[in-house]
Amino acid sequence: MTSSPARAAPFTRKKTAQRKRNLKTPEESEIRRIHGDGDASNGAGNYSLDTFVAAVYEHVPFFPDPSQAPVTQEEALALMNRNIDVLERAVITAAQKGAHIIVTPEDGIYGWIFTRQTISPFLEDIPDPDVNWIPCSDPQRFGPADVQTRLSCMAKNNSIYVVGNIGDKKLCKRSDVGCPDDGQYNYNTAVVYDSNGKLVARYHKYNLFRGENQFNVPKEPEIVTFDTPFGKFGIFICYDILFYNPAVALVVEHDVDTILFPTAWMNRLPHLTAIEFHSAWAMGMGVNFLSANTHNTRMRMTGSGIFSPDKIVPYYYNMMNESGHLLISELNSHPRNSSTYYPITWNLYASQIENFPSGSNVFNGYLASDKYTFTELKELNGEYSICQNGLCCHLTYTMVEKRTDEMFVFGVYNGFHKGNYYLQHFFQVCTMIKCQSMDFKSCGKFVETAATKFKSFSISGNFSTSFVFPEILLTNIHLAPDMFQ
Repeated sequence: MTSSPARAAPFTRKKTAQRKRNLKTPEESEIRRIHGDGDASNGAGNYSLDTFVAAVYEHVPFFPDPSQAPVTQEEALALMNRNIDVLERAVITAAQKGAHIIVTPEDGIYGWIFTRQTISPFLEDIPDPDVNWIPCSDPQRFGPADVQTRLSCMAKNNSIYVVGNIGDKKLCKRSDVGCPDDGQYNYNTAVVYDSNGKLVARYHKYNLFRGENQFNVPKEPEIVTFDTPFGKFGIFICYDILFYNPAVALVVEHDVDTILFPTAWMNRLPHLTAIEFHSAWAMGMGVNFLSANTHNTRMRMTGSGIFSPDKIVPYYYNMMNESGHLLISELNSHPRNSSTYYPITWNLYASQIENFPSGSNVFNGYLASDKYTFTELKELNGEYSICQNGLCCHLTYTMVEKRTDEMFVFGVYNGFHKGNYYLQHFFQVCTMIKCQSMDFKSCGKFVETAATKFKSFSISGNFSTSFVFPEILLTNIHLAPDMFQ
């Protein structure tokens, strides 16, 4: 069994640790709160359904040709309609199977690899949900809105909430401070239409990933929530998950029940595969988490799921071929009120034990450019503690057998991470991983399979925050449902 930790990702700092994990509350920043009401009356608590059926669709998008000059609006719409045709079939199927809401991926309608010039014909002006608009019934109210109209009609015609990711444009005067040279702000945008086709939520992605130069960052993070008959929902996009605002703030400060998460997530072992981290985030934050990933194996993009804090429901991971996939599952509308959920004080166990020995083979190794302290697991069972920069991690384990062809190590990292794919984050990690070979220098390199089996193990750490995300990843990139105690 391969096992990796979970991490805490507040604002620009992220921490990981397995079995117990955490996050620091950052300094207050100005936040704009946006609220939509869907089918429910205004205000939290006015709900009628104890459970609901959720769906997510992992989509293989059709892409524009990156070598071409900017296309016309008609050509852009033709490509987006090809993608929407596929998404619509998933929406219809989900609705027929009783789903109340479906999430589709980031970049699922227009793809990626854009400049500001080439993205322009793919954008529409998306109004604030306060305008009380059903595009399907009044498509020309705010000018051309072909994509918004199709999404709205998909929701209305199938009586289902539809979550999509499209591009929003807002014109500005070039003389205004901050206005881009081309005279408009472009935003990576998530939209939600209720079962009547009404626009109930619009969220502009705040934490743009490297390379999203075609989009602008909103002036301040948006906290977007809306009420439904089956709970209170919040929404953010992909890279936002590694920051306090808006991700953690939605749960801690605004008490949402379910997170909607369109993403184009590139998997990175051992700690940042989509299904691994997103399921851990649901558990750590005590919310349902509906994750819809773009599917593109060349970019290592796959991994969608319907996750809850007390169990792993369906998930999908497929690097073998290019195929979309629909997941459907029933969830508690208010997971923190469930009889099977109980909050955990993750640091409590670590604070009650004395440090174990560090082991005879303690060494430094690199994992994703970060310098870890490792100790080899030499025996069939044992107890180890290792520390780095004030973070002490503790492991108790028992293997079924001690193999001679595989080496596992226990590791700790407490510091800033500067990887190729991420901005600077602060990580706290306690992890148990398999090395690529029997050479210590291979520890920390990517490994997808393992034959070693564990009867049990417990990992804890004296993390400096209360937000901790526990991960277990089994051989061949599988999750471990019902293994946490």
